[in-house]
Amino acid sequence: MRAMILNNPSVLEPGTVDDPTPDKGDVVVQVTHSGICGTDLEIYHGGIPVDYPRIMGHEMIGEVAETTEKGPAAGSRVIVDPVTFCGTCYHCKAGQTNICPNGVLIGRDRDGGFADYLTAPAGNLYVLPEEIKDKDASLIQVLTTCFHAQQRAPIAPGESVVVIGLGVTGQLHAQLAKDKGADPVIGITRSAWKRELAETLGADVTLEPGDDLQARVLELTEGRGADLVIETSGWVSSLAQAIELARIGGRILPFGIYTEKEAAFPYYQLYFKELSILNARAAKDKDYPSSIDLVEKGAVKLPPLISHMMPLDDLNKALDTLESSNAKTMKIILEN
Repeated sequence: MRAMILNNPSVLEPGTVDDPTPDKGDVVVQVTHSGICGTDLEIYHGGIPVDYPRIMGHEMIGEVAETTEKGPAAGSRVIVDPVTFCGTCYHCKAGQTNICPNGVLIGRDRDGGFADYLTAPAGNLYVLPEEIKDKDASLIQVLTTCFHAQQRAPIAPGESVVVIGLGVTGQLHAQLAKDKGADPVIGITRSAWKRELAETLGADVTLEPGDDLQARVLELTEGRGADLVIETSGWVSSLAQAIELARIGGRILPFGIYTEKEAAFPYYQLYFKELSILNARAAKDKDYPSSIDLVEKGAVKLPPLISHMMPLDDLNKALDTLESSNAKTMKIILEN
């Protein structure tokens, strides 16, 4: 089969490999569309270690080619949950299957979706309704991670929510918060076009970072500060800003992936405000049906978040585009 093969850090080449052989309980999926995210970039550059050669890709949909007794029928259009788990360890028995230490991530620890076919456990496949288009559907995997995070930091109707960073996950978080009844939902980014997009998708107010940012948030939240601040940029300086913007007794959801070793941090405010910090890593199986339903009924809109469609063979170009500061880039979807 055709595949984009990562042979070493930053060495990604098209090639041909054997069709995957399913293990017991696995299903073979013919991939039709896959999304690219920051995790793929980290793997590509070597920031996240993998065994080489590796086929990346963990945001994928396709059609079932070969199935088992328990899997969806052949020909079913499915989304693949890339997070596997053992089902027998302490965490799995406690319902924490998404952080199972024996589990693997498809596209990082085993070959993923940047190929014609992949294998996945039957229980990791979810049939997609006809109303959701192929080009949009792989974004549901990203949505599930945001949905899971907000389950850990639940939003009550009327609570104020600040979202720092309005990339793909920031836009999804803002939409989810609005669907939960948050008021106001305040988005923060330096990018004017991302602020405009967030407002078309339901954000009540968008702000540009600046000296008066804290004053503006206080003004919009009746002088208290935000009930919940969601930080999606992955910069510790933005996480420090989240502490400043949260109200006393508020909550912070650090959703970005932080790789910095050192940074200034308002530790006293963290103590003085008695803040709750709730982070999240990966979605659980139950987050998929809920996320699919939100998209199907139109509560979360995915098409505006897709900026580029490219063929699988253009994966190198797609990665360059994702890193380019000159492009108005959100989600890039690859078509097989």
